Amino acid sequence: MKRETEFVTTMTLPVSLGAKPGQFVMIWLPGVEEIPMSVALDDGKKLQITFFAVGDTTKKMALLKKGDLVGVRGPFGTHYQWEKKEHLALVAGGYGAAPMYFAAKEASKDGCTLEVFIGARGKEHLLYEKEFAKLPKTTVHISTDDGSKGFKGFNVQLLSNLLKEKKHSKKKPWIDQIFSCGPERMLVSVSDLSFQQKIPSQLSLERYMKCGYGLCGNCVVDPLGIRMCTHGPVVDNVTCRKITEFGKCHRDALGRKHNF
Repeated sequence: MKRETEFVTTMTLPVSLGAKPGQFVMIWLPGVEEIPMSVALDDGKKLQITFFAVGDTTKKMALLKKGDLVGVRGPFGTHYQWEKKEHLALVAGGYGAAPMYFAAKEASKDGCTLEVFIGARGKEHLLYEKEFAKLPKTTVHISTDDGSKGFKGFNVQLLSNLLKEKKHSKKKPWIDQIFSCGPERMLVSVSDLSFQQKIPSQLSLERYMKCGYGLCGNCVVDPLGIRMCTHGPVVDNVTCRKITEFGKCHRDALGRKHNF
């Protein structure tokens, strides 16, 4: 276990499930419950999960020690996709930086040029900054709400500013694709920017996944009726903008809607 920040911890398991960037696994604590978790890294030897210890289960996860029993199954869901040597913008908010790092690490192997936009409330909450900086052909752009490091404001604002700046110097879009993972309100901003700039994007849309197989229906979204554990969590922006509850509400363990 590695403490990243005051509330964020990375758990490393000595197993590989062959997960791809953007996919999730189900983590089970015996006697507690099973919850879906995004994959921060799966390099063929180990599996890493970075999580925010905010609920009862994740708080107990943060206290685990070497030798404690943990159940894991998966991987589930869709993943980020790119072409070799593409120019990608990766927008990460909060602990969404973990799956974004996994995507960046794999895309860099295909010769992609990466613009990474990490956003957090303050510098003490920034994640994976050093790890991103070590990747080849990667530029890290930092933004904090309080201005304690980098651009003062939101990471989507910073990306928007750079897109406007670069637009005057090139005929084609500066970026081939935008990937994003983080708070849903941030994803809405990325979706709008992607739509306005006519740049394809892939967004990680979280929902309460119970089974991972598309059987229970708890992660169905309106009005499409698609199950996010199988049709997601990574969805293209065209699909995302058809989901009426996107950015407005989420469902709890019983399927009840709660507004953001």
